[in-house]
Amino acid sequence: MTYGSLVLNTIPIDTMAGGSTTLAEYGGTVLLIVNVASKCGLTPQYEGLQSLHATYRDQGFEVLGFPANDFLDQEPGSNDEIIAFCHGTYAVEFPVFAKITVSGPDKHPLYASLTTQIGRASGDPDRHRERLRRYGIPANEDPEVLWNFEKFLVSRDGVVVGRFAPAVTPGDRELVAAIERELSRATPAD
Repeated sequence: MTYGSLVLNTIPIDTMAGGSTTLAEYGGTVLLIVNVASKCGLTPQYEGLQSLHATYRDQGFEVLGFPANDFLDQEPGSNDEIIAFCHGTYAVEFPVFAKITVSGPDKHPLYASLTTQIGRASGDPDRHRERLRRYGIPANEDPEVLWNFEKFLVSRDGVVVGRFAPAVTPGDRELVAAIERELSRATPAD
């Protein structure tokens, strides 16, 4: 087990039900960790995320959603409102956790670890950054999370093996190929 996996597996994360857990609960599973928001132009990605989850979950894959209100207040709701939106609008079945902060000085330790392991997303984040700036919207620089729906792929042994820009959709060939590659690797020995 690597240093990154030890860190990720021990970081407390709050559930929507008010409890606490860690990613150790998902040990041996390939994870796609996504900061989500309900009032963003990228919000329809929930549908694709649910499709990925449904397609690959029986092979040891989970999408994990982390609502964040870091970008233009696009996730203003309470945890109860967020989960009602996810279930009612997109029939989300994958785990969605309590709202957190994913960028800046108050970022959750999970996102501090994720962005440290891979400091730059694939999928042309500079194009997305420039688009935001053209509209007068401040855009984070690497290694910070750029925007809602940035995706981190975590291997079965808890190592971040991929990071994808917000505009990379859940059906993107590069993302799907990375998920399938990780799923084809053997389950780590305990």
